[in-house]
Amino acid sequence: MHSRATVSKALRLRDEEGLGAVRVARILDLPIGTVRDWHAGKVPAHTRGRRLGEVVSPPCATCGQDQHQFTMLPQEYVYLLGLYLGDGTISSHPRGVFKLRVTLDVKYPGIVDECGEAMALIMPTSKVGRVLKPSNCFEVYAYSRAWPCLFPQHGPGPKHTRRIWLADWQERLAEKWPEALIRGMIHSDGHRFINTGRGGWRHPRYAFSNVSTDLTSIFCTACDCLDLHWTAALPKDETKAVTIYISRKDDVARMDEFVGPKA
Repeated sequence: MHSRATVSKALRLRDEEGLGAVRVARILDLPIGTVRDWHAGKVPAHTRGRRLGEVVSPPCATCGQDQHQFTMLPQEYVYLLGLYLGDGTISSHPRGVFKLRVTLDVKYPGIVDECGEAMALIMPTSKVGRVLKPSNCFEVYAYSRAWPCLFPQHGPGPKHTRRIWLADWQERLAEKWPEALIRGMIHSDGHRFINTGRGGWRHPRYAFSNVSTDLTSIFCTACDCLDLHWTAALPKDETKAVTIYISRKDDVARMDEFVGPKA
């Protein structure tokens, strides 16, 4: 068992010097997986809640797990949030456990893998699984008591039938990593395509579509953080999806740096 001093130093290097798990593991001569677990909150019982002289914190009143360090969530969480807002659901299971599932098209194996990797990083104590559904989609899933705390948008009914908002701490993470949120939302409800015109004119373009104006607003706010110009196509029928386009050459080139065609 690693000493409390070792665990505390690994956390201090992250909190005070901003070092990632790989560098901390190299400095302290520890397994990278062990340091990643500690950084994700899975610390030994003798260290939990007492690092740097802190008083032991009570568990989360909602899920009974250790107190959540929302501000310490990594960039991968913001990407997973983008996927969840479009294609994710959370369902309750016995003994207070919840299942997060994200349904993704089988023809984009890279997105399926990236989703699973993000889930595993955010919830390292849970096994991430995937199952092929008859609809030719992969369901990527993991179980945890903490999912509703990490995704407070969870609620009864489809997302487009109820109000969806970001919690204050989610907004701060989205402002820190707007690229990750846009990438996740495009991977769920958007695409990159070639727009054509007369005389053989061709130009790449991005589009994000959703019936929920709350979700399109979240997407537009993330674009605003990066000064990406967008336009909205509003349907005459309110039950149809609103489509947000990013069309300017420089803006498309900027999005190509962190999104690109689906794969």
